[in-house]
Amino acid sequence: MDGQECNLSLDELLKFDGVMAAGIFSPEGKLVEYKSRDAMPKEMAEMTAKFCGTVNMMFDALASAYTQLYKMNWVPQQNWMYSGGDWTVMISGTRGVFVEKSKADLKKLFTALGMC
Repeated sequence: MDGQECNLSLDELLKFDGVMAAGIFSPEGKLVEYKSRDAMPKEMAEMTAKFCGTVNMMFDALASAYTQLYKMNWVPQQNWMYSGGDWTVMISGTRGVFVEKSKADLKKLFTALGMC
């Protein structure tokens, strides 16, 4: 990998098979920007941003605790993924994609999001 794949724009992320939406959210979970291939409603994007911000905060707290209490280095947080039913959400920092997993190559998306 040449490093360029880790900094793709939202439009470039939408070109991957299975990606329904790509977005950026603030650390507090406020939607900053999103693009959708299949017309994801803005309300859904805003709710997703809130969930992702909350999960990031939870993982930050967990990582800090493990690092302090058990001397296991878990910081800084880099990325996470949730998959259930037909969908997967992949987050790297405060950027992510909403993916229909049966249509996607998750390994390519890992690299595209900087999960490399």
